[in-house]
Amino acid sequence: MIKPDVHAVFDPETCTVSYVAACPQTRACAIIDPVLDFCGHSGRTALTSTHRIVEIIDAEGLTPVLILETHVHADHISAAPWLKEKYGAPIAIGSEIGATQKAFAPVYALEAEISGEGAEFDRLLSDGEVFQIGALEARAIHTPGHTPACMSYLIGDAVFVGDTLFMPDFGTARCDFPGGDPAVLYRSIQTLFALPGETRMFLCHDYKAPGRDAYAWETTVAQQRANNIHVGGGVSEADFVAMRTKRDATLKAPKLILPSVQANIRAGALPEPDAQGRRFLKLPLDAL
Repeated sequence: MIKPDVHAVFDPETCTVSYVAACPQTRACAIIDPVLDFCGHSGRTALTSTHRIVEIIDAEGLTPVLILETHVHADHISAAPWLKEKYGAPIAIGSEIGATQKAFAPVYALEAEISGEGAEFDRLLSDGEVFQIGALEARAIHTPGHTPACMSYLIGDAVFVGDTLFMPDFGTARCDFPGGDPAVLYRSIQTLFALPGETRMFLCHDYKAPGRDAYAWETTVAQQRANNIHVGGGVSEADFVAMRTKRDATLKAPKLILPSVQANIRAGALPEPDAQGRRFLKLPLDAL
């Protein structure tokens, strides 16, 4: 098996980890969950995190062939459109993206603009679909529960799981967004746990669990199976659902959910500028 070279870029503002997964033979790569810097206080955007991805690509002599989104993120705006323009790489997401679009388009009164079928993305990947990144074989694994469209990507010996799981000492994703379901998430996690124990697992976020001083985003399937505080060690589905439901009832909405989802259901595309070149995001009131 060809093992990908994995490079991580951590954004401290949103605690998001983006990845460049590269084929060591051909130098083709995939960019996974890229972040557009966005200040919710001022409305300013920046490409600080994106430029760090570009620096890796340049330093390693890589050619991006695919931009992979694990799901519609609620905590950051995607930088996928900027990277697509720079490299010509298509933007891909799970084929169930329409469910998330249909849930959120009415929040912003965008029903006439959003297809509800994922047409805003270049490629929709189905569960079990196999694709290539250079000589690397990759497979899409549908892992809903956090959102209905969540997709994990198994690339060689590495699986990129989005928000499905966090580090073992932090647990699992919330399930209270539209289309979320803790029982479904539990079953998705069991699918991931069925992978070989030595499979490297890369996470989309880390928030430093109590008692841990450093950020971390890489673990293994075996470590998650044994030690995940929410679902490891043989926790039953019923116990997990009860825990997750109780915990989710205490959580606030992510602080950037309204601007993030508004762009990300459109593959990260920001609103078109008006005649004066101004762009505006909508702020729906009492919608969540």
